[in-house]
Amino acid sequence: MTLQTPDMTSHAGKRTAPRAVLNMVASMLFFSIMIGAIRHVSEGMNSLEVVFFRNLFGILIVAPLIVRGGGLDFLRTTKWKLYGLRGLFGLASMFLWFYAVANTPLAEAVVLTFTIPLFTTVAAIFLLGEVVGLRRWTAMVIGFGGALLILRPGFGEIALTHIMLLVSSALAAISIVLIKTLSRTEPAERIVAYMIILMTPASLIPALMVWQWPTLDQLFWLAVIGGGGTIAHLFMTRALSMADTSALMPYDFLRLPFVAAIAFVAFAEVPDAWTWTGGGIIFASSIYMAHRETRVARRTRHGEEPIKAVSASIEARGEAVTPQS
Repeated sequence: MTLQTPDMTSHAGKRTAPRAVLNMVASMLFFSIMIGAIRHVSEGMNSLEVVFFRNLFGILIVAPLIVRGGGLDFLRTTKWKLYGLRGLFGLASMFLWFYAVANTPLAEAVVLTFTIPLFTTVAAIFLLGEVVGLRRWTAMVIGFGGALLILRPGFGEIALTHIMLLVSSALAAISIVLIKTLSRTEPAERIVAYMIILMTPASLIPALMVWQWPTLDQLFWLAVIGGGGTIAHLFMTRALSMADTSALMPYDFLRLPFVAAIAFVAFAEVPDAWTWTGGGIIFASSIYMAHRETRVARRTRHGEEPIKAVSASIEARGEAVTPQS
């Protein structure tokens, strides 16, 4: 069965396109605010504890959605295995990402997360049986070349946090494929709700090992992280339900200028030319792959190519902004 995705060239797609764009831009803004808050609060708090409070405060955002959706009936599902795996990979990615963001120049950290769509393509090959053609393989190689341009192995020091960011992106890619599999039958709000419900108690265990009671100021910024990340995730998921990923992908790049502005004002960080250039290369390759996959999905739906299992994962690119959120 193929995944039915909105077509922005259709009459209905044209009506939803402006709303999809607004939701995507809002998502990027909230993600950027969350990233700045992570860096700020992590200066005086262990990242393991920050992850727990991010999930805890996220419950306050998700709870009204659960109540409005019908309480326990809203949470009724048969997809426990997929939800569990999504929570496992998502939480591991989140732990690595939060630590790296706290210890890496912000713009650099954001740019390396642009590799998530590249890893997602690889994950789809192994998990969903996707057949990737020469053009997408070429785009993937170019994208990873952009990551090497940022890291510059042999010319600059590759920090442990750089490796952690790449591993986090790979784990996030697996989580994305699981999210898109769930989205065939599960509503976006339920997927987000279970993410928070499962990750909160799981993230408490490691947090207890480094526990310190937060100050009022830290609680405020922890609330910004939890609320901002959850709201951003909801905006992003709704945007993807309204329009093709290939049409929304360019707006993902807004995270870089948004975060660069926050980093400059709050932390006096200025990204170098390698970061901007490498980020542009990675992002361009991701957009091209999303465009190619959307075209393949459309032809598949119209019977122009044999149906492949990969068609169910086409829209995964748009989740790339951060399963870590």
